[in-house]
Formats: sequence, C-alpha cells, structure tokens
Amino acid sequence: MLPHERGHPPPRRRRMLSLPAVCPCEAISPAPLLASLLSLAAGVRDADLGALPALRGAAREAVRIAGLLLAFLDAVASDAGGHTPLPGEAVLGLSELHVALQKLRLLLADCSRKGARLWVLMNAELAASELRVVMGSVATAIDVLPDAIVTASGEARELAGMVSRHAWRAAVRLRPDAEDERASRGVRSVLARFAAGATPDADDARLVLARVFGDETSSACAEEAAFLEAELLERLEMPGGEDDSDLVLLASLLAFLLYCRVVLFDRIDDPKKPDASPAVPPRTSAARSAAWVNTEALQCPITLELMTDPVTVTTGQTYDRASIKKWIKSGCRTCPVTGERLRSAELVPNMAARGIIEQLLLRRGVPIHHEPSGKHRCAVDKTASPFGAAAAGGVRLAVAFLVTRLSKGTPQEQRKATYEVRKLSKRNVFYRACLADAGAVPWLLHLLASPDSTVQDNAVAGLLNLSKHPAGRRALVDAGGVGLIVDAVSVAAKVEARQNAAAVVFYLSSSTDYCEEISRIPEAIPTLVRLARDGAYRGRKNALVSLYGLLQCADAHGRAVSAGAVAALAGLLLAGDGGDDRGEDLAVDAVALLARIVEKPAGARAVAASSELVTRVVDFLGESASRSAKEHCASLLASLGRHEGERVLPLLGKLPAVMPALYALIADGTPVAGKKARWLVNEIHRHYELRQTTQAATPATAEHRGIRV
Repeated sequence: MLPHERGHPPPRRRRMLSLPAVCPCEAISPAPLLASLLSLAAGVRDADLGALPALRGAAREAVRIAGLLLAFLDAVASDAGGHTPLPGEAVLGLSELHVALQKLRLLLADCSRKGARLWVLMNAELAASELRVVMGSVATAIDVLPDAIVTASGEARELAGMVSRHAWRAAVRLRPDAEDERASRGVRSVLARFAAGATPDADDARLVLARVFGDETSSACAEEAAFLEAELLERLEMPGGEDDSDLVLLASLLAFLLYCRVVLFDRIDDPKKPDASPAVPPRTSAARSAAWVNTEALQCPITLELMTDPVTVTTGQTYDRASIKKWIKSGCRTCPVTGERLRSAELVPNMAARGIIEQLLLRRGVPIHHEPSGKHRCAVDKTASPFGAAAAGGVRLAVAFLVTRLSKGTPQEQRKATYEVRKLSKRNVFYRACLADAGAVPWLLHLLASPDSTVQDNAVAGLLNLSKHPAGRRALVDAGGVGLIVDAVSVAAKVEARQNAAAVVFYLSSSTDYCEEISRIPEAIPTLVRLARDGAYRGRKNALVSLYGLLQCADAHGRAVSAGAVAALAGLLLAGDGGDDRGEDLAVDAVALLARIVEKPAGARAVAASSELVTRVVDFLGESASRSAKEHCASLLASLGRHEGERVLPLLGKLPAVMPALYALIADGTPVAGKKARWLVNEIHRHYELRQTTQAATPATAEHRGIRV
C-alpha cells in the first residue's frame, strides 16, 4: 500500500529504494499489455550496469533474466500476431510481470543514480532483498501464465522454463558482492571510531574511500555529500520526518564524507579541469562551453542565484522557473529585466542553458538535481540534533581539524579551510554550533584582514552563517569582532563580502545587548547609511534591515538622523515609483525604517522638513499593493501628526490623495493600520475645524463689519 493510501500525504518525490508500481487496469486487453511489457523488458535488458557502485553481480543476473524474458515475450507476440490470439486469462500473469519489471527498472535506476554510490553501498543488503522479491515475482508470474501461451510453440515453452528456473534460483541466491561487503564494513569501522570520539587513521579512511568511489577526488565527496544532504533535508520536511529510521545512517554517512573532504584533501578540485570530477567527459557543445562560460550569466536575474531550471519568457529573457512563476503569481506582468509587458505567462524550457548549467555543476561535483535550493529552508531548523553519536563525532573531528588549519595553516590551507567552514555552516544548525564551540569565530575574524580576497569573502560568509546561531553571535561579540564586522561593511575587497558583513550586523542586532554595543561604535550607523544609499540591491537590502534592528536602541535614532539616514531613505522611496520591482521592494523597507525613525521627535522633525518626502509617502500609501507597506505609511504619518502636527497636518489636508487612501485603509486594512488611519483622519478634521473656529472668532475691522438689517 502506498503512503497516501494509508491516509498520509504523498512524499514530494519517490524515496530511494522504494519501488511503487502501477498495476495495469483489470479491463485491459492482453495485446496492448504485451506490447508494453516488450518495451519494459527491452529497457531493463539495455540498462547500463557500468554505473552501478554495488550489486554488480546480482544486477547482471537480473538483466540477463530480463533478456530471456524479452525473448519469451517476443516469441509469444510472434505467435499471437500469427494465428493464435492471447486468451483473456493471460492478463493476470502479464500484469504481474508488468509490475515486477516496473520495480526492477526503478531498482536499477536507484542503484546507478549519480551521487548515491555510498548510500546504495550501505543499503546493498536491502537492495539485494528487493531484487530477490522482484525475481520471485517474475518466476511466479511466468508459472501462472496459461498453458495456451507457454506451450504455444516449442521456443516459447523452452524460454518460459528457462526464465522460471533462473528467476527462482535468483530469488534465493542473489546477494551483495563480497567487495561490497568489505567496503561497507570499512565505512562502518570508521563510523564506529567516530562514535567513540577516536580519530580514524588517515590511510584507513583513504582506503575506504578508494573502495567506495574508486578514486580520491574531493569533488566525488562533494557530489555524494550533496545527495545525502538533500535526502536528509527532504525527509525532515515530511510529516514526522524527525522519526525516520534512516536519519541516523544518513547523518553518519554525511559526516564521514565531510570528514574525508576536510581532512584527506589539501585542495579544492579545480572545476575547470576535466579530471577534477568523476563525471563523464563532456561531449556536447554545451559541455565544452561549461569550462569557460561566465557563471554570472547563468544566474537568475531575480534571485542572483545559479538557475537550476532555466525557462524563457515571451520577451526572450531567461529566469529560473520557480522565481519567475512567483513573480507572475504575485501579479507582475512585466519582464523583470526589460520592463516589457509579458504577452502570456507561457514558460519555455531553455535546454541550451540547462545543458551548460548541468555540465558546470557536474564539473564541480554537484549534479543539477542535487543543487541546493531554498525549498529546504524549513528543514534546516530541524538539524540542531546530530542524529547519532557517529555523526556528532565525525563532525566534531572535522571541525577541530578546520580550526587548526585556520589558526596555523599556510595561506593555501587557510583558503581551503575558510571555504569548508562556509559550506559546513550553510544549512546545518548542529554544524554551526560545533564550529562556534570549537573556536572558529576568532580565527575567522582574524582572517578578515587577509590580503586574499577569496579568504576574506569566505570568512565573512562563514561568520554570516555562524551569526544565525546564538552561540556564534555570542562568540563573535566576546571576541571583540563587532568593530571588525562594521569595518568589513565598508572596506572588504569584494562587494559580496560587504553585503554579507551588513547581514551579520542584522543578525547581531536581533539581541538588545549586542544592538547597544553596535550602536556605540561611531562608524556603525554612518557605514550602513552609506551602503543603503550607494550599494547594490542586496547590499542596500541588508543595510536597511540592519538599521531597522539597530533603531530598537533609543540612542540610535539621533545618530541615524545625524548620519543622513532620512535623506538616504527619501532617495530610495522617491526612486521606488519607477515600476521596478526591486526599487519597490527597497521602497517598502525604506518606509518601514522611516516609520521607526519618526517615532522620536528628532526623526519626525527631519522628515517633516521635506514636504516632497511627505507627499511621496502619501502617494505610496495609495499606490502600494503591500499591506505591510500601507501599515508602515500609516504609522509614519500618524507619528508625524503627533510630533509635528502644526507643520504636517496642514500639508496633509491639502493633498487630494490622502483622504481616499486613509478611508481605504480604514475599510480594508489591518486593525492596527485602520486605528492609525482613523486617528489621522480625525486629527486632520480637528485641525481644520479649529482653524475655522479661530478665524470666526477674530474681530472684524470697521470697514468689514456687516450691517444687520
């Protein structure tokens, strides 16, 4: 029974070594069923066994039996096409054969799946058991076929007997190869040393690695680790995934690969060298171009991340499918790059770009279907547990080795160590905790001054990942790194490093204590203001959210105003009316930050001094589709009304767009936004009523006095 038939939601994709098959319809006639069987059997017979990391002997026997079965089915089809139609009783046996061949095809595909060699090896006994069951099903199905089919000709009778005998023998005898068992024992021996907290001998680990992969490249480890990590996160995302019995083995094998990659290899494989990856040498023009192509050209213009499913829209621009679908679903009907209107929402797969990306990833040891994606972000929070003593021990040993390399290594060793820290800390909470506890943070801070821009960039990215963990933030502050991070925002060699440094400030500002320490640094707020004003999109975004966090400190408001934050935010808000989605996104953040600034009188005075800015806030309130943006606008205007009412309320009363926007917010906005909008409407009315009352109470001069008649 399939999972969804038991009342559980179906998995997002088929799990490795699970073999769901679709039984043919009971009403199907024998002829089309036989034709489908011929196609299935031919596909199994032609399977490439060279890619199998384990079960080579058993798989070879299964494929040989599939070839005999194909010959038998050919003989039956030839006889049925001549003068003897297939009887209806044959449907049962042929259907059983169809199900068995489906399972055999899935099993062979799983065993030869790229990047899953270690997982298949460690589950070789399970795979062999499934293979025995499938062979038993084939033998049973042959035995229950009607005699009219089996004895239709001498050739068919002989082939049916051969298939039955060989399948029954395989159902009893198929076992993993002896070499598979030796390699599996070697891996389990290393895992046992991990669990005991002992360091495995490097030569032993290297020998185990050679038995598993047949070569010793870090890209092979990276490829396998990418598969295991994706499998681990996929299972954690499923309901009840934390109780999955395979999590301990997955996490332990992942720790084994990480340890081997970190400890056994002194360099990162160069993706430009064709021998750096065990992947098949490129044969197509797309593959040849992967060596020299500019990777920035393969980034999605929306997310600035490498595309994994490139599609082309009607304007000819290429985007990642998930990103452009989200763009269109949000109501945007223009091309993000050209601004042209999309004539339709049709997305055409860009096979040329996909081929180049796939070859590029294969050269780096990451197949395209294993490229990490944002869909696992929820599962990352569930990785705080190491899932077993072996996984915990292996990761701690690898982390200790990395910290030693960070502190005492050569420049080349430090370069690789910072790269590994960046990768380790990206999507695993337990790995972050281990790195923070092992003392990686002070050495990463020390390497911010490295003359190597790559080392500096990796160090900042590693600190960013570690700042997402409470222990990482605490270690960063205790090491006196706040000032170094602030300096990196303005002086880091790479733009990406400056942007990531600003993001570190954001995570630090989530704590009130750390926020106050940051705000006491004279250059902290001015540096972020400059990045918000002059940086690229991602840098501006990170600077804005960091400033927003820092403004929870009372003394930060005055410093932000003095640093020119109001003028910088006004520039972003005024630039947000050009129809560009990124500009509008920054405008929403800018108005949120302005709303926080005007909570204090000094900030309100600075904003109220610009009638152009106040007018733009009113326009943005009416035109923005974002509910949060409308609420921020209402908060901003309400704070201005409280602190600078004499200056702002007359201006608001003269703007024709303000009342419709406020009444719309009262009718359709959130309760908080509606309350602020009502207060603002009442204040505007009260201001004008008071003004009219004052004018009426003023005594008229003699020449203007009316004469009552």
